[in-house]
Amino acid sequence: MSEIRALLGASTISRPQPTETSDGAGFGQVLDAVMAQGAASASVRTADGVPADLARYGNGRIPASALETVDGTAHRLWAPAAGSLEQLIEAAGTDGVTIGITDSYRSYESQVDVAARKGLYSQGGLAAAPGTSPHGWGVAVDLRLDARAQAWMRVNAGSYGFVEDTPREPWHWVFKG
Repeated sequence: MSEIRALLGASTISRPQPTETSDGAGFGQVLDAVMAQGAASASVRTADGVPADLARYGNGRIPASALETVDGTAHRLWAPAAGSLEQLIEAAGTDGVTIGITDSYRSYESQVDVAARKGLYSQGGLAAAPGTSPHGWGVAVDLRLDARAQAWMRVNAGSYGFVEDTPREPWHWVFKG
């Protein structure tokens, strides 16, 4: 046995490095902490409720690369909103409820178009003034909901950070986190 130990000690084979940090935390723990910190900073908002990591672009001027695609769709949202919406849709499906998406992030130009076609909310229409819509920050979705899905949303959406905040628009849900 002592011969084997001597051979191993003299070996040029590299030994595995310890998987603990100097404070005793394992690699997995450190990785989890770093990931959680990144996720927390990604969900920070300005005093106006605007996603801090998107505020520099302006409402309706966010590049596609700064938004996350909602799985299985062409719809894009702020990453925390997209992830939460995916979880919400999956949970609804588990309960036998189908929720579809009809609209998500809107560029400034598309906000202008919607306002022209549907009128301003302040004047009895259905559109926010261009540049003020939560769709322009990637935090709002318009959903395709039948009566059962609407009821499910009203009971469960808050658990996923979504609120129904616009009277006359039961399809419009905003991610508050």
